Amino acid sequence: MIKILYDGTNETAEYLKRSQLEYADINARVKEIVAGVKERGDAVLFEYTEKFDKIKLDKDSVKVSEKEIDGAYSKISKKLLSAMRKAKKNIIAYQKRILRPQFAAQGIKSGTGYMLRPVETAAIYVPGGRAAYPSSVLMCALPAVVAGVKKIIMATPAGGGVNPLTLVAARECGVSEIYKLGGAQAVAALAYGTESVAKADIIAGPGNIYVTLAKKEVFGACGIDMLAGPSEILIIADGKANAGFIAADMLSQAEHDELAAPILVTDSADLAARVSEELAAMLEKLPRKNIAQKSVSDNGAIIITESIARAAELSNILAPEHLELCVAGPEKLLPLINNAGAVFLGEYSPEPLGDYYSGCDHVLPTSGTAKFFSALSADTFVKKISLINYSKEMLSKAKHDIILLAECEGLTAHANSVKIRFGG
Repeated sequence: MIKILYDGTNETAEYLKRSQLEYADINARVKEIVAGVKERGDAVLFEYTEKFDKIKLDKDSVKVSEKEIDGAYSKISKKLLSAMRKAKKNIIAYQKRILRPQFAAQGIKSGTGYMLRPVETAAIYVPGGRAAYPSSVLMCALPAVVAGVKKIIMATPAGGGVNPLTLVAARECGVSEIYKLGGAQAVAALAYGTESVAKADIIAGPGNIYVTLAKKEVFGACGIDMLAGPSEILIIADGKANAGFIAADMLSQAEHDELAAPILVTDSADLAARVSEELAAMLEKLPRKNIAQKSVSDNGAIIITESIARAAELSNILAPEHLELCVAGPEKLLPLINNAGAVFLGEYSPEPLGDYYSGCDHVLPTSGTAKFFSALSADTFVKKISLINYSKEMLSKAKHDIILLAECEGLTAHANSVKIRFGG
């Protein structure tokens, strides 16, 4: 079952070093797939799709048709469509609030500023296979819409057909092209372009370890949002927390993927024992029991520490994708939190609230990358271009310093570029 560890032991220290991105064998395979698609385009792309997804595609069938999308609407309920549209409204409102303001040089006394420009083509990757994730369509596409991206394309695995909800979500968000592609081969096609797949300026969206490592591999040929691999949740809880709530929230991530990591850090040995019992009981009732059980046993842990403050320190080391604060006065703990994809405050802000409805994005950095990556947002799809707008008078005041700095580096042409404007 789940490991119960004690802070300060060698076993806990080893667990804290864990990374879900260190798979040498998978990385080698991903490199091979990416190189193949880059060099041979559609031919190898369709070969890999048949091999991995068990479907045959060609240039005429790789895209989802408008007829398929029209038909998808008839396969979902009005209640689901209504719920999706409410979530869409919340996401757009949130993204508009957080999009950084645009400044121009004109009127700025310092003579500097910046302007924002969206990328021209954004690709979103939406997982498929074991489960359908229409919520990921909304979470990836709508920030791009708010950013002003002109063309949004999408790739999603289609073994067994693309889920109708995923297709409806794509149309609701204004996605212009949908490709029936998944895995590392889809990422490579979006990064480099093929005869049938448009090249993107940036690829955003979560995926399995193959997708994540492929994004890492193609970075530079295009931009990426982050490394969003197998899901993880870390819960900091005190002794008064509800063990059932915690167990349920841990399993909400464990059912995603066998590589997912559900973690509890607490200062209460009693709570740790109760959560372990609740996990065992709830696991037996899960339809995705086999996946969740392997996630819990292989990657899960309950860590018992001396204090909630120390729990926050351990959380910062792991830098979790999702962090729940199930403690009294959770907002008081925020000053101690430095690394997390998203923070959920209190027992009535469960992780699925962020997954589906609150408006905050659920595409988040994993595997410790929350130390330097942020949640997907409209900013992800925007470039900040510097603006410099000096007058002759302003440059005159700065010229001697600029010339001195240029000449100290031996760059006399740089210095002359300023001197010549003043008769030098």
